[in-house]
Amino acid sequence: MAPLAERMRPKALSEYSGQEHLVAPGAPLYEMIDSGLLRSFILWGPPGVGKTTLAHIISQQMGLPFFTLSAVSAGVKEVREIIQKAEERRRGLFNNGGTPILFIDEIHRFNKAQQDSLLHAVEQGNITLIGATTENPSFEVIRPLLSRCRVFVLKSLDAKALLALTERVIKEDEVLKEYHFDLKETDALFAATGGDARKLLNIIELLTTTPEAQKTKEVVITNETVAHYLQQNPAVYDKGGEMHYDIISAYIKSVRGSDPDAAIYWLARMIEGGEEPRFIARRLLILAAEDIGLANPNALLIAQSAFDAVDKVGWPEGRIPLAEATIYLACSPKSNSAYLAIDNALAYVRNNPPHHVPMHLRNAPTKLMNELGYGKGYIYPHDYPGHYTPQQYMPNELLGKHFWEPASNPQEDKLAQNKNTFK
Repeated sequence: MAPLAERMRPKALSEYSGQEHLVAPGAPLYEMIDSGLLRSFILWGPPGVGKTTLAHIISQQMGLPFFTLSAVSAGVKEVREIIQKAEERRRGLFNNGGTPILFIDEIHRFNKAQQDSLLHAVEQGNITLIGATTENPSFEVIRPLLSRCRVFVLKSLDAKALLALTERVIKEDEVLKEYHFDLKETDALFAATGGDARKLLNIIELLTTTPEAQKTKEVVITNETVAHYLQQNPAVYDKGGEMHYDIISAYIKSVRGSDPDAAIYWLARMIEGGEEPRFIARRLLILAAEDIGLANPNALLIAQSAFDAVDKVGWPEGRIPLAEATIYLACSPKSNSAYLAIDNALAYVRNNPPHHVPMHLRNAPTKLMNELGYGKGYIYPHDYPGHYTPQQYMPNELLGKHFWEPASNPQEDKLAQNKNTFK
């Protein structure tokens, strides 16, 4: 017999749990289905929130052929073969206006060449691409493909959606109908799922296989029974809920606040809770530039090395370079002067008219530009002692303007001294 999660996979939007911001009447995906005007899109969200299920429902409700690929196993050859089959099928459906759907699970695992192979078919409308990813498409999907797709963000299921799903399956599943369920407490059950519907159904199915349930055909769900049978602390980390954001916030603030012990504790909470390691590593990269910056430029190199190491070795060994980078960054001197400098410059650019580039700083690749004086008067610094000579680099309107204000630390004291020397 198929697992509960497969038996109870929704076949229509009316059976679908959560994601009301996308599938409720008036929401984007509902309107897309209702109008019959389906366009390529990417579903971005954590595991077990219904990305694959939603793609199947759309195909079934719109009566469209459905082709699927897994980015884990498919190469460029398989992509092209599937696209060819889809295009052949489309030619047969053309009079009815139907365009086959190509669903790609874990599209973030496709490399650039594999993603490039999708572009022509998507652009020509020969297929409607639906991609599913747990990773931020901005980082993992090439820009030309991303520009041809809408991105819909799916959220981890909240307690309301999880309760609705629980009540539906124990009422409708043919196997679970044989049991009497008593939902005395659900906090531990829902926390253990991390907002993952598949995990919820697996746990419910597990609770029906206990000796007591098999004997009495009664399943009493309490926080204690869930913790006992899962053999874990279900409240250690809610990967998809509010705790996810609270703990990453506590982690970053502990590193920023130079408390390595607190930072390691919050890191351990995330690791034990199954947080995506590259998410943690990315946040360390941002922190190294934003909060340590020029006070210790090596911090960014350490964070980048940790990111690369985690990417190469995975879990569980990836916890070690993450811990090393966490402690190093927490113990580093701090400065946000580079962060403030770029924000100051951006604020100026957004609130003022653009200033002309001084003529001596312009390039002169053509004879006409040379005759017009482009580049005339530019002084090549390497021709002078110390590889420096005074020269204007700011637009005339910004002479004397400072965007970077060095912080007080040994590294930036040296940089500031050099800056003052080069005046």
